[in-house]
Amino acid sequence: MKDATAKPVLLTMCGIEIEGCSDETWSPIIKGVNLTLHRGEILGLVGESGAGKSTLGLAAMGFIRDGCRISGGTIDFDGIDLRAATKEERRALWGKRIAYVAQSAAASFNPAHRLIDQYSEAPVQHGLMTRAEAQRDAIELYRRMQLPKPYEIGFRYPHQVSGGQLQRAMTAMAMACRPDLIIFDEPTTSLDVTTQIEVLAAIRDIVERFDTAAIYITHDLAVVAQMADRIKVLLRGEEVEEADTRTLLAHPREGYTKSLWAVRSHARPTQPPVAPGTMPLVSVKEVTAGYGAADVLRNISFDVHKRRTVAVVGESGSGKSTVARVLTGLLPPRQGQVMFEGKQLPADYHHRTRDQLRQIQMIYQMADTALNPKLRIRELIGRPAQIYLGLRGKALTERIRDLLHLIDLDPNTFIDRLPSELSGGQRQRIGIARALAAEPKFIICDEVTSALDQLVANGILGLLDRLQSEFDLAYVFITHDFATVRAIADEVVVMQNGRVVEQSPKEELFQRPLDPYTELLLSSVPEMDPGWLTRRINQNHSKVSYLHRRVRRS
Repeated sequence: MKDATAKPVLLTMCGIEIEGCSDETWSPIIKGVNLTLHRGEILGLVGESGAGKSTLGLAAMGFIRDGCRISGGTIDFDGIDLRAATKEERRALWGKRIAYVAQSAAASFNPAHRLIDQYSEAPVQHGLMTRAEAQRDAIELYRRMQLPKPYEIGFRYPHQVSGGQLQRAMTAMAMACRPDLIIFDEPTTSLDVTTQIEVLAAIRDIVERFDTAAIYITHDLAVVAQMADRIKVLLRGEEVEEADTRTLLAHPREGYTKSLWAVRSHARPTQPPVAPGTMPLVSVKEVTAGYGAADVLRNISFDVHKRRTVAVVGESGSGKSTVARVLTGLLPPRQGQVMFEGKQLPADYHHRTRDQLRQIQMIYQMADTALNPKLRIRELIGRPAQIYLGLRGKALTERIRDLLHLIDLDPNTFIDRLPSELSGGQRQRIGIARALAAEPKFIICDEVTSALDQLVANGILGLLDRLQSEFDLAYVFITHDFATVRAIADEVVVMQNGRVVEQSPKEELFQRPLDPYTELLLSSVPEMDPGWLTRRINQNHSKVSYLHRRVRRS
């Protein structure tokens, strides 16, 4: 980590107080926090969900969400008083001198415009480049961000690329005007571990090359250890402590900081082996599937047994989410079949019976976009119970209240709230309750903890584990987080380039990985060591090159 404190101060926030309004009552969100950032310095903001990290990061831009207000303090950006500046003056800074990388790229891109057009908008509007120059610059940054086919990918629409690729495109877009300050709000949340290394390295390289300052908001402590020069810890809107990264990692003073360093504590007990000859609940048999003329899955097979969790891991674009689409009947395979309780499921969900649809449910990665923002919790949870179980009136209300109890949310408090009135962890719990409402036997969990801080994620994993035991559920858990795999999986399926390259019990995979690609994934999991990223990039370079050659040959 570099020492940036000798450089000029770029941003000063003194005594910042921010309030939020609910039912016409103003309540404190940020309580007198101070922040100083030098040119070329990266400050990490960490803390659990609701700590105020994103609110403080947005305030550093002079931006405040609807329903919030800055009630005290000063914000000085390079001599400009952002609190006193007009809206037009602040807008002139946004995109040009101050940029923001959101956590959810899928919710932030305009679905009607190509990626490269959205990249070009800011530098063209601010008069920094012509459109042709901006497009050439986009291709160069796409290359630096390790996006596939950088000369072509910008001409796709957001829905035509994977979530990880979209997040990298957003990071490149934020750098288009070479701003003085970038707010990174969980920018690698949706990335697999090998892609994460390349993106973190690219962010660090560009920040250093252009002497850009950054506020890096994250719940991943191993990631912030690689990126930040200093770390500030927040809890319920107050500063807990701040120090340079190495000092805070090695010698945290406060008990709360020590508790963050100690997670993740959930660990699923090792299950006894499945008895030979036991019929799987779900079998994927020699499935090939894709979009248009391109195959995304190539002859994959695996089984999921009752009360077992199979983790499906692999890089972005390896086919993990396509597996979920095949299982749910959203994408009929070209070849192969999906079996449920020994019987073949119709490939297309339109041809499945209502009971077959009921038995397979899904929990989505981004609860923000998966829950209809206009519906209240009773409607979101109640609809599957109406459709699949035929519940109405008092019976339906009792079922909704039971489900809220199951996910540890008080029905009296939450049943009539909107999704916007919940925290990220609470919204994900509602997603779990909605899946349970149909009384399924099999649930697909698609990156359900990737957007959550580690304390909240630990609670979600514990909840899923408890529900599995209570209701004899089977899970397919799609994830790129090996801490999650360790915590919840029984079996692991490793995918690369649409193929299964390895599958084995969890303990065997971690102790004796058989495929070089699995070794690469395991070696790419960040550690709580500030020097880890630099060492790992050098060590992995030859492995990545070998694997890329192997993929091209296959």
